[in-house]
Amino acid sequence: MANLKPLVAKYSAVAYFVLTFLISWGAVLVVIGGVRDIPGPAAQNSPLFPYVFVAMLAGPVVSSALLTLVIYGRAGARAMLGRLNPRRGDVRWYAVALLTAPTLVAGVLFGLSFYSREFLPALLTVPDKLPLLKLGLAAGLLAGIFEEIGWTGFVIPQMRQKFSLITTGLSVGLLWGAWHVLVVLWGLGDAAGSVPLLLFLVVDLFWCLPAYRVLMVWVYDHTESLLIAMLMHASLTTTMFLFGPAGITGQSLLVYQGLLGAAIWIVAGVVVLSDRRVGRAEFKHA
Repeated sequence: MANLKPLVAKYSAVAYFVLTFLISWGAVLVVIGGVRDIPGPAAQNSPLFPYVFVAMLAGPVVSSALLTLVIYGRAGARAMLGRLNPRRGDVRWYAVALLTAPTLVAGVLFGLSFYSREFLPALLTVPDKLPLLKLGLAAGLLAGIFEEIGWTGFVIPQMRQKFSLITTGLSVGLLWGAWHVLVVLWGLGDAAGSVPLLLFLVVDLFWCLPAYRVLMVWVYDHTESLLIAMLMHASLTTTMFLFGPAGITGQSLLVYQGLLGAAIWIVAGVVVLSDRRVGRAEFKHA
């Protein structure tokens, strides 16, 4: 173990991503019985969905715990837990974490609903709202807590020691999107419609998620709060379940996701550029 520690520490981010993909994808393939059922039925209609979801979450948690113990020992685990302290970050950052996703998603959907009512949020259109609320809140909390133990709990602090906010956010965001590919393909159903599968995946996973991850890294830079990162992730997942229009597929879904990604990129660009200008102004003043 002593001989392994320096090597793992040197390539800690690479080790995290490799372990996370191997554990998550391996566990998911075991649950679904291999690749023969990919693509499969819509995920939420499959009795395997809860098990697939939990299997996917195993990767970030196990990788983060294992690498933290190998590199930093118990002191590292205690330090990670310390970043769950709710006093890290004031109420403004909690508001950013909780309200960014629902504000942007609602804005895009209500704008589109002027052209077609198919874009109205699911929470307004489904007849039985309680199951949707339960599913959205449960998925959001589980994803936010267990994924961010890995993404923000381990790999983002590692990468921020060497890379800029933008590089870290984009790199983690793209790999975060890639990490979802297997499960998205398995539970795709007819969501892509007539849209080419590659285009659908690019917009679904590699357009919105990197932009949102840049925002998450920006928030973490200002708070160093793992708890706030968990809430920000949970807010996105819950919002996508509760607000995602019921029944839209293909080109309509692509338009919604494309505009949502554009909105997130605009906000991310504004806050990052504003931070740089403030930083330069403070430097000149000093």
